[in-house]
Amino acid sequence: MKKLFLILTVAAMSFSGSAMAQKIAHINLNDLLLLMPERKKAETDIQDYAKTLDGQMRTMNAEYESKVQEYTSKESIMTEPVKVDKQKEIADLEERIRNFQTTAQESLQKKQNELLEPMLAKAKKSVEEVAKENGYKLVIDSSQGTLLYSEPSDDIMALVKKKLGLNATPEAPKK
Repeated sequence: MKKLFLILTVAAMSFSGSAMAQKIAHINLNDLLLLMPERKKAETDIQDYAKTLDGQMRTMNAEYESKVQEYTSKESIMTEPVKVDKQKEIADLEERIRNFQTTAQESLQKKQNELLEPMLAKAKKSVEEVAKENGYKLVIDSSQGTLLYSEPSDDIMALVKKKLGLNATPEAPKK
């Protein structure tokens, strides 16, 4: 699908008259990011953070298993109020574990973004600089099939609206 998008984009540009003179380039941004020296440290930091979260999860699971085992082994000698209290305690711990799983996943994603975003910005800035220095009008990320850089261009929305006979600004709904 990505290659089809890339082929269609290049084909469409080559058929338009002004695009014939445009220089088009591509780069695999994922491969570039893997080559960046800061990537290794970011991956290590992410793995360390994930291990910390995993350790906390294991501790909570061990506590849960212990409480369930204690309840099961002593249930026959517990009074009804104690049983209810222990069941509530176990249910509360189950809820805390579920909440922790959700929060930990969000936290890990946030940490990944925090560490990888500066690298991505640096890579995109370099792509833009190379494109400008070498006269490329468009640069496509071949790993995603997305446009990484294009020269500034005119917004023709007003001209197309005029051609279609559309108002320049939408009318407010009538009451």
